[in-house]
Amino acid sequence: MKLFKKLILAFALFVILSILIIFGLEAYIQKETSYLIYSEITEIPSAKTGIILGASVHSDGKLSPILEDRVETAYQLYKQNKIENFLVSGDHRTDDYDEVNAIKNYLLKKGVPPEDITLDHAGFDTYDSMFRAKAVFAIDDAIVITQKFHLPRSLYIARNLDAKYKGFEAAPMAYTSSETIKRREQLANFKAIWEIITRQEPTTLERRLD
Repeated sequence: MKLFKKLILAFALFVILSILIIFGLEAYIQKETSYLIYSEITEIPSAKTGIILGASVHSDGKLSPILEDRVETAYQLYKQNKIENFLVSGDHRTDDYDEVNAIKNYLLKKGVPPEDITLDHAGFDTYDSMFRAKAVFAIDDAIVITQKFHLPRSLYIARNLDAKYKGFEAAPMAYTSSETIKRREQLANFKAIWEIITRQEPTTLERRLD
């Protein structure tokens, strides 16, 4: 019985410690990047490029709600002359799944000229997108556009890769899986710290011609 009580206590302490670490890391990353994040278009300083981070697209090429919010927000920045062009960074690992051209088609339909849209077909995750924006596409002056829950990690990675980007929150919407997204983001913070500490390179450093 005493052993059982000790095991219960040890497990409880482990759970409490894990929760403290998860929320502590989240708070730390938010604190380190809060001064880089904007939510009002009138307040954010202009930049050369808007970096749109990819998210899921449907089989017919339609953007998921989260991705559409990112792209529409980026377009509003463009319309109001806060950015001059776009770097679209997403997953185009296979021929039958293509985030970047889905985003490009959305922007073209809005009237954005193709010469203002650069595609990064190998933005397989946030770390790859931030690394390649700086190292492959030589982008120094940029605004990263994604949701509020995603911006701290994105900018923390960029900052630790010597990319001095700002961030702008995509229009806030309620998503049916918002709690799942939040938990996933909390765990992704650990991946980001590991990638930064180990100075990992992205999946590829090649640049695919559009």
